[in-house]
Amino acid sequence: MKIATFNVNGVNGRLDLLLQWLEESKPEVACLQELKSPDDKFPARAIEQAGYGAIWHGQARWNGVAILARGCDPVETCRGLPGDPGDSQSRYIEAAVNGVLVGCLYAPNGNPRPGPKFDYKLAWLERLIVHADALKAADCPIVLAGDYNVIPTESDVYKPERWADDALFQPEPRALYRKLLKRGWTDAIRHLHPDETIYTFWDYWRNAWSRNAGIRIDHLLLNRQAADRLAAAGVEREVRGQPHASDHAPAWVQLRAA
Repeated sequence: MKIATFNVNGVNGRLDLLLQWLEESKPEVACLQELKSPDDKFPARAIEQAGYGAIWHGQARWNGVAILARGCDPVETCRGLPGDPGDSQSRYIEAAVNGVLVGCLYAPNGNPRPGPKFDYKLAWLERLIVHADALKAADCPIVLAGDYNVIPTESDVYKPERWADDALFQPEPRALYRKLLKRGWTDAIRHLHPDETIYTFWDYWRNAWSRNAGIRIDHLLLNRQAADRLAAAGVEREVRGQPHASDHAPAWVQLRAA
């Protein structure tokens, strides 16, 4: 089973590119972030015609997450990250697909810092850890895929000094990411490619794409059952080079059959 995560940076504005990617990459499951679309404007019909069932949690202008499943309908298990009933931002959705539990997430950016946006980022990541702990009670493979907005290590960024003041590279969110891993989750791409230069995001500014001046912030974390079935993982970086592309490239894992 191929499970991918892709921050599309506007699902309607880049619908043609999304449909092209689905046709060429053919993931069994696709987790989308930054839909920038309210629920009633999500392009469900076009995605259905491409062969995918979908669930989505949209929000006008900002945020938004969706899970697409090829040839079937995802079975929704959670909408919104638990732990804060007052949180109205659409950043988490979860579903069962063919025996695998998939959480699709779009973590807060946190800039500018210090301030309320950075505080919200840290609190959101703490809630994610609590929810991830609760998920481990499920006796099935679990994949938490999405845009974590965390650069885990200096190996995951071009010129770390240029990100020293950015919320994505601060000690606190990096420590929370490590805490998540220590509680039994495997960073699939780093697990299989420990020494490679791998990025998933290239800014639109300063010719970042042409210089390969990127960062790795899109991650797929696996519980033990999923990690035991991990066969391959990577980034489809060529998607970022297309005209009018998102500033992210899709990342993916391949799980062996049980």
